[in-house]
Amino acid sequence: MGAQLRVYRRRIKSVQATKKITKAMELIASARIVKAQNRLHASMPYLTQLVDAVSAAASHASDVSKHPLTAKAETQVRAAVLVITADRGLAGAYSSNAIKEAEALTRNLTEKGMSVVPYVVGRKGVSFYRFRNRPMGGEYVGFTDQPTYSHAKEIGEDLLKAFMTPSPEGGVDEIHVVYTNFLNMASQETRVRRILPLEVVDEVIDSSEPGNANPFPLYEFEPGPEEVLDALLPRYVEQMVYLSLLTSAASEHAARRRAMKSATDNAEELIRSLTRAANAARQAEITQEISEIVGGADALSA
Repeated sequence: MGAQLRVYRRRIKSVQATKKITKAMELIASARIVKAQNRLHASMPYLTQLVDAVSAAASHASDVSKHPLTAKAETQVRAAVLVITADRGLAGAYSSNAIKEAEALTRNLTEKGMSVVPYVVGRKGVSFYRFRNRPMGGEYVGFTDQPTYSHAKEIGEDLLKAFMTPSPEGGVDEIHVVYTNFLNMASQETRVRRILPLEVVDEVIDSSEPGNANPFPLYEFEPGPEEVLDALLPRYVEQMVYLSLLTSAASEHAARRRAMKSATDNAEELIRSLTRAANAARQAEITQEISEIVGGADALSA
């Protein structure tokens, strides 16, 4: 019985050590969520102004449908899919959900007669494609929890280079990004967005209501809207990639915090169960010793 009690005590110490680790990781993830949210909110004003400038340049261009970054290929042969996963685990189903969404998108594009070239961010996604011996157009690891604009610029340049390359020479006709959108601390959802070719939509504003009539900014283009569009669209692609990386990073930290909190709660429950079992084993040991003493005393008295 003493050996069983020692086993329970060793298990309790082991679970307590694990609980300290998961609690520390939960606190670290909570702190990093706030930083990721601040970076995400700081990038939104620039993206908003960039979208307005692209829309204005497109509306003033002579024929925006013929621009290389907005024109849709007559025969779509190949598509690039940027999949954003995590470098590290212990984040629940964060990476697996992004991979599942990417696989669903791949099947959808394959049914349309297009081949898919994955561009993968994060070691989890890279390991998934390497294990299945599936070629990748690009691998980007080591920064998923704290992405910077230089990382987005590198990815955006690779995607633009593939998009500007003709399809017969190995280029792509479409670019999609699979990322995890951060809604709040408890909710994140995986989304798919097509970033190229850019779909230009003329937004109609209902001026019948006073609150809906917003003045559109006036732009002067020098040397011309076509040249400005050439300069803005690559920046737009890089910024969209950067925004996807930022919101995915916030989602990763939120998923890790939730997973570590669940692990900490499970460790506390396991410690309580092991403590009750250890107390029962100790009580049984004491009872057995008392019974042996009483039995020996009865034998001597007889």
